[in-house]
Amino acid sequence: MQPLYEQVKKKITESLVQGEWNPGEVIPSEIELANVYDVSQGTVRKAIDELSAESVLIRRQGKGTYVATHTEENIQLRFLKLTSNFGLKEKLDNQLVSFSKEKATNKLAKILNINSSSTIISMKRVLTFNEKPLILDVIKIPAQYFRGLTAEMVVERKGSMYRMYETDFGIRMLRADEKIKAISSNFESASLLNIKENSPLLSVERLSYTYDNKPLEWRLGLCITDNHYYRSELD
Repeated sequence: MQPLYEQVKKKITESLVQGEWNPGEVIPSEIELANVYDVSQGTVRKAIDELSAESVLIRRQGKGTYVATHTEENIQLRFLKLTSNFGLKEKLDNQLVSFSKEKATNKLAKILNINSSSTIISMKRVLTFNEKPLILDVIKIPAQYFRGLTAEMVVERKGSMYRMYETDFGIRMLRADEKIKAISSNFESASLLNIKENSPLLSVERLSYTYDNKPLEWRLGLCITDNHYYRSELD
């Protein structure tokens, strides 16, 4: 049988999926939630502790517990793990290279759990660190969940795509699975990143999920790692 705190954790997550509490809003106190779910305050606390560890919720001393939002600096960059070898804080920027709509391939449709006849929005961006190209970012999302998204919106927002998903479309990416391997640059990636063809790159393939474990973004990052490394925290 599932532990009681896991059941409470699931119920809180369901409330987030249903939009009962929006990103950035405070949720009811532990005592209030204990009364709602008819459990002890300690059980609720353990459920909230786990959700906080997963960056779903954020505790603020003396203020309560809030729904995490990608508009916060430490959250909006949570999936960007390329770090300077020298510990430098770098200015991040991006340039949109292409924006188009296309039919999903069978492979991508399966990955995103959508119909093979579905339309996807495909984007390419070059991410710069201190004005130097560092990542070629390829993004594919189901058009049906992002109706009205335009290239102009992507350019105007300038910041995290995840922040735009949240604020403009009510979609918050909660977690991501990644596949990492070493590859060589081809003509396109070399040209966009201003490096020689066949230069070494780190390929990071990412699938991002919403609260209810729905995959809504496939992303491929091709990264130059001459002066950077990929940082991963293991529990």
